[in-house]
Amino acid sequence: MSSHPPIRSYVLRQGYFSNAQRHAYESLLPRYGIPLTEEPVDLDSIFGRTAPGILEIGSGMGETTAEIARQHPEKDFIAIEVHAPGIGSLLGQIEKHGLTNLRIIPHDAKLVLQQMFTSESLDGIHIFFPDPWPKARHHKRRLIQPDFVSLLCDRLKPGGYLHIATDWEDYATH
Repeated sequence: MSSHPPIRSYVLRQGYFSNAQRHAYESLLPRYGIPLTEEPVDLDSIFGRTAPGILEIGSGMGETTAEIARQHPEKDFIAIEVHAPGIGSLLGQIEKHGLTNLRIIPHDAKLVLQQMFTSESLDGIHIFFPDPWPKARHHKRRLIQPDFVSLLCDRLKPGGYLHIATDWEDYATH
């Protein structure tokens, strides 16, 4: 057993947490958040319907996530994010736009995928611009690694899709 903590693909930075983000985080997370569990999620129960389930890893401040959910009401979206101001921002957008097809899990994506999603349970996965960790000594922290991609592919239904976007050529090649 190693005494070293696991290598994370993210660092929790203490950024500015506006009053609006904090209020949304505190008041809306109980309504739109999904707590980390060791049991698989039942998307049909969460959303009260049967619809294609799309997971977004790293929703950032949530503008893109909310807009995609708004444009595709026929699909259900789960966003995973660890940055509290981003979570608060996305929660505010869910409430503002009345998005009934979007929920958020405020936890580490690897753990969420391992514990809360079973094989062939998702119709799609989005990862937009993950941290490129550009220094060679930090490449071990990159989210997109062979083991993680294997986990993602295992969670996709047959015919499902994985959409990853980066603007770092080195990361794309990796």
